[in-house]
Amino acid sequence: MLSRLSHALVPTIGRLTVTSDPDAEIAPGSIVAANHTSLADPAIVLAALRHLGVQPVIMAAAGLWRIPLLGRALAREGHIPVHRRDRRAAQALDLAADALDAGRLILIYAEGGLPLRKDAAEAAPESFRSGLARLAERTGAPVVPVGQAGARRVTSGNAAKQLAGLMTAPVRRPGLHVHVGTPLMLTGDSAARTAQAYGAVTDAWRKAAARLGEPAAAAA
Repeated sequence: MLSRLSHALVPTIGRLTVTSDPDAEIAPGSIVAANHTSLADPAIVLAALRHLGVQPVIMAAAGLWRIPLLGRALAREGHIPVHRRDRRAAQALDLAADALDAGRLILIYAEGGLPLRKDAAEAAPESFRSGLARLAERTGAPVVPVGQAGARRVTSGNAAKQLAGLMTAPVRRPGLHVHVGTPLMLTGDSAARTAQAYGAVTDAWRKAAARLGEPAAAAA
């Protein structure tokens, strides 16, 4: 449902385009790693992936499960709550590993949260946490790097600005772009794996941002 809903709604708030590397492939049992910049980008990434015929299981902040309608939808569709700084945090990796073993796709945001910046500009991804590297090491799953740009043009800043951005987006129709990179197998220790994943997602983000003419793409 979330993928279908995103696919229907995202074109009403912006002009979404999708590109990929020539050898990009999202095979069953893959980990899709995307950069996280805005409350709007999960919907944008889901819409782009559905365009490519992919409907992943999402690993997301557990607080979303407390939102009545959204929480029920997330639970019903088997998405995975992440309890940060909680003894239940390891359970999320267990559930993700089970989903990968079953041939599902996992969408993970390795930054672990949103940037604190208030402006709507693009910037390179923030540092990755170790969960992505640990999941890849445990399962042997390939990592598909995904970069998105433009989501901060829909929602960014404080709560009032985010609401205003969302309400005016159908009129402004900002450009949104998602780029899918070449899958990679992470190797080495946890730090090396995390660095490899970070580099690949940053490269995918740079390509997406360049498509929108964002100055940060050239500076990164």
